[in-house]
Amino acid sequence: MSGMQIVFLVAAAITLVSAVLVVTLRRTMSSALLLVLTLLGVSVLFVLLQAQFFAVVQVLIYIGAVATLILFVVMLTRSVMDTSEPQVHKNWWLAALVSLVVFVALVVTLSSWQAFPQVQRAIPADSGENLAALGKALVDPNGFALPFEVASILLVATMIGAVYIASERKGEE
Repeated sequence: MSGMQIVFLVAAAITLVSAVLVVTLRRTMSSALLLVLTLLGVSVLFVLLQAQFFAVVQVLIYIGAVATLILFVVMLTRSVMDTSEPQVHKNWWLAALVSLVVFVALVVTLSSWQAFPQVQRAIPADSGENLAALGKALVDPNGFALPFEVASILLVATMIGAVYIASERKGEE
């Protein structure tokens, strides 16, 4: 096994474990900090894919935004941790079922997409056309548009969840 494969396996394991812990831990602050670790693991995977621009974007924008999100969570849901009520929703199984259906639909859709398994060529570092090639790769459905949009959806969903938790508790008081 090469060093690159070992780094990949360690980064993938850390990313997967921290992502599972984000949704299973009870404390909001712990989940938010583990979300930062998950996003950091994704940036390591971008570096391994030689997509340094996306690794930098992941660290600067997404991890930086999640640090701001942590502040929002602490400010908005301060009293959530003081409750003795159960933190598990009674219809958790429905959310798990919907998640499984969406996952299967994504796997079926992506596996039937002919361009999905194609390896993208690396953008040469010494070329003067780097910016134009990067712009085309960002908007090309066969390029980097899909992972970039998935990461942005994750951030938006996290922010909506924080606002929902805060508004639900505020309405009860």
